[in-house]
Amino acid sequence: MSTVSPDVLKDLAPTGTLRASINLGNIVLAQGTPDNPAGVTPELARELGKRLGVPVSLSCFDAAGKAFEAMKGGQVDIVFLAIEPVRAAEIEFTAPYVIIEGIYMVPKDSPLKTPADVDKPGIRVGVNVASAYDLFLTRSLKHATLERSSDGASLFIEKRLDAAGGVKQALQAFAKGRSDVRLMDERFMEIQQAMGCAKGKRAGAAYIRRFIEEMKATGFVADALKRSGQHDAAVAPAAK
Repeated sequence: MSTVSPDVLKDLAPTGTLRASINLGNIVLAQGTPDNPAGVTPELARELGKRLGVPVSLSCFDAAGKAFEAMKGGQVDIVFLAIEPVRAAEIEFTAPYVIIEGIYMVPKDSPLKTPADVDKPGIRVGVNVASAYDLFLTRSLKHATLERSSDGASLFIEKRLDAAGGVKQALQAFAKGRSDVRLMDERFMEIQQAMGCAKGKRAGAAYIRRFIEEMKATGFVADALKRSGQHDAAVAPAAK
């Protein structure tokens, strides 16, 4: 029998089912197919549903921006997104559970060596629209121009852009076997991946914040990352 308070259930599973968004566009967080998603975020969603004593429905998206819009539209109850000021206006975030690096990919013979080199007039950077790094670079780049699409890395190749920004593991997978590109060693941002629910759902937010801390402390997050082959992703430290 569930000992979860009615306020928490009302916030996190108002329909009687925990509806969670899964971003299959970020291979660190989720892999597989919409019918059978795997990885750390599906595992966290299922474990949360078990704690709440309710069934779980996973809605899969191919981009973080779409998952965010689903939350805004009331289609899902929890999301797994990078902590960003634009999103925090709409979402009650937990502390991060995973830390991911955002890096640049450039043509193999490019003179660009560091992230600072990228922020120059005339430099064009491909990014996935509404991703955490799109939002970050929109705020931080002063001179370079962002070009957005559903697949920033492919756009980089197609339009012969100067760079592509993205999640390290995703760009590593894209660049594997290619001789025409290289990845910068230095990251341009640290991406803090967190769980969240809609703004104002305070009971639900408090519950998932405690849940995420427990999942980090018990090794659940680390084990889920290893099971899904994401050995380079770092478990975030305990919240202060």
